[in-house]
Amino acid sequence: MGRYVIRRLLQMIPVFVGATFLIFLMVYALGDPVTALFGDRGPDPATAAALRAEFNLDKPVWQQYLLYMGKIFTGDFGTAFNGEPVTDLMGRAFPISARLMLVAIVFEILLGITLGVITGLRRGRSLDTSVLVLTLVVIAIPTFVLGTTLQYFLGVEFGWIDPAVSPEGRFRELIVPGLILSLVSLAYVTRLTRTSVAENVRADYVRTAVAKGLPRRRVTVRHLLRNSLIPVVTYLGADIGNLMAGAIVTERIFNIQGVGYQLFQGILRQNSPTVVGFVVVLVLIFLLANLLVDLLYAVLDPRIRYA
Repeated sequence: MGRYVIRRLLQMIPVFVGATFLIFLMVYALGDPVTALFGDRGPDPATAAALRAEFNLDKPVWQQYLLYMGKIFTGDFGTAFNGEPVTDLMGRAFPISARLMLVAIVFEILLGITLGVITGLRRGRSLDTSVLVLTLVVIAIPTFVLGTTLQYFLGVEFGWIDPAVSPEGRFRELIVPGLILSLVSLAYVTRLTRTSVAENVRADYVRTAVAKGLPRRRVTVRHLLRNSLIPVVTYLGADIGNLMAGAIVTERIFNIQGVGYQLFQGILRQNSPTVVGFVVVLVLIFLLANLLVDLLYAVLDPRIRYA
């Protein structure tokens, strides 16, 4: 196992370098951040030259990238165009998005897997059909429609929640936004779990366990569920990064100042240091989540062993 982890960590290096270089290239090389900073007014030549020298924009792209990555490894993600260090923005945004992601993942695991197991064991019955139709409806309705609808009724009409989340982003304020963020993924987790359970319930090892007289609950939890969760864990692992970076719509609706909010503001204002810094961290989160998923395979399926 130790060798496998080391090998995977080494394999992550070229993936990280390639992904971050492409992001850096798209943000810095395919436009002039200094000109975009001033908009239609345009900077005077002296100011533009000073800013390009300060942010190393007067150097070749490959040299800009090497200088930037060198600073990252010392914990310096640069300074936003408004003068605020990018690490300060990250310190405020990532904890909020992490809490929002955690709430969404809990909903996906508790509701999605539970509904998937129940419908997979009752395939073809009325409950199975109802859940399939419901998940299809959830997938079809855009997130901003569901978000604004719940925000209006629960926050404005009934006053059960605050329509906008405070800058601190406490857990109790993130329950409804987390539910909205998780709905589409929850629907996919339900359908994926249902399909996997329905396929494995007819497998030989399940029939053998039942024939041995094992309790139905033990057969379901110890044998059926563990093998059925492998594709679900794969999806959830990839979804961790998506929930962190793809919550722009949900964060805009509920005024959550997380990663999606900061990325939106950075793109809107063409604040290149902010966008690149946040995306670099998100790339690391994606890579580590995939590594965690691979390690969980061996826990779920004893037949999988890493040399």
